Amino acid sequence: MFTGLVQAVGTVATLGEKGDLVELTVESPDLVPDLGIGDSVAVSGVCLTVTGVAPCRFRVEVAQETLRRTTLGTREVGEGVNLELPLRADDRLGGHFVQGHVDEVGHVRFAGARDGDTVIRVEHSAEARGLVVEKGSIAIDGVSLTVMGCGDAWLEVMLIPHTLDSTTLSRLQPGDGVNLEYDILAKYMARFAAPYVESWGRGPRGA
Repeated sequence: MFTGLVQAVGTVATLGEKGDLVELTVESPDLVPDLGIGDSVAVSGVCLTVTGVAPCRFRVEVAQETLRRTTLGTREVGEGVNLELPLRADDRLGGHFVQGHVDEVGHVRFAGARDGDTVIRVEHSAEARGLVVEKGSIAIDGVSLTVMGCGDAWLEVMLIPHTLDSTTLSRLQPGDGVNLEYDILAKYMARFAAPYVESWGRGPRGA
């Protein structure tokens, strides 16, 4: 479990194939001292298991399903990635509950200044519209953000200077893909409510 508060921006050092997996090495002098083999780490919002540790670097392996569901398959050597260690039981919950299980890849349609603020608009699937609400939480590339506006298949967030300085979101351009994880509480509520919504659609009081 994570919170969406990025602790460091790492750099993709190497990429290679290992059977059906992709082996990814990330350079991060700040986080490596706290990592061991078998530990979990969120890489741009994707929860992965550390398989190797070296001075200033750690290694993870990415399965095909993860490559299909996230942007990790499009990463290149030298590219930055947001990094976060798991939430400890005695930590403050400064963001929101983030599992590191990406729901889909959204696409940036606008990234820039608007009325003095830095705004990003992301398009997502229409099926996810019920999981996004104004003032609700969303994780974009592992960063916990507040939705400032939304529609049937889009959402907007505003980035403060600290977020721009301490994550990779300042580098986003229109057309870029981003990892989206919707609020786990919203997903459970949608699942629980689904049978009742279906019955309401059949008539008053489910008649």
